[in-house]
Amino acid sequence: MIFGKLSNARQVLDRARRDHAPRLDTQQFLTVSDQMRGLLPQVMDETSLDALRGLEGAGANLYFGLFDDMILRNKEDFFFHGRSRRPPLDRVNALLSFVYTMLGNECASALEMVGLDAYVGFLHRDRPGRTSLAQDLLEELRPCMADRFVLTLINNQEISEKDFEEQENGAVFLAGDGRKKVQRAWQERKQTVITHPFLKEKLPWGLVPYVQALLLARYLRDDLDGYPPFLWK
Repeated sequence: MIFGKLSNARQVLDRARRDHAPRLDTQQFLTVSDQMRGLLPQVMDETSLDALRGLEGAGANLYFGLFDDMILRNKEDFFFHGRSRRPPLDRVNALLSFVYTMLGNECASALEMVGLDAYVGFLHRDRPGRTSLAQDLLEELRPCMADRFVLTLINNQEISEKDFEEQENGAVFLAGDGRKKVQRAWQERKQTVITHPFLKEKLPWGLVPYVQALLLARYLRDDLDGYPPFLWK
């Protein structure tokens, strides 16, 4: 799952570099992409959970270090200077947190549908009330399903500063109409048909969490030799 997360994050950077080359520092994107590629074999060879978390953190720092560069419109209203949560402190983090929550809920539902306990994780330690296994599954899907979606909303100007509200403590959240707007766009995005990289079959984006949960269940029940993460291309 960590391999999938870093690979998909790298693909997000590479896609942005190809699609928006005149507006980005392509050499910087290439350099970071190469650094992230260098982490992938280390992830596959590592067996220590703490060391894996360290590699994941290193990759996330590289990736999020370029996230603001991929925001191409309304930079005064939408900027990313680092990940903030509980509470989010700017509009981009508010969007990320909201979309991560939606996707995490879908991962939890998918795991329960295939007979797995969404509260017992591998990467995320078990805590009362936390769907740790869903958070594990969410990791590999964040870049390609959630982050790209957030960037599209902003760059296509489908959302504006009027869709947010700021509280006295500096916390920023989507307002009621903003939540509805994002949820509507999310449902539309889930209908987009892709080819699953492992199954080689066409299916809508919205089925990806279920398919990955099913593959994980098959692996845990010894029907597969290994868990195939979703590797976006």
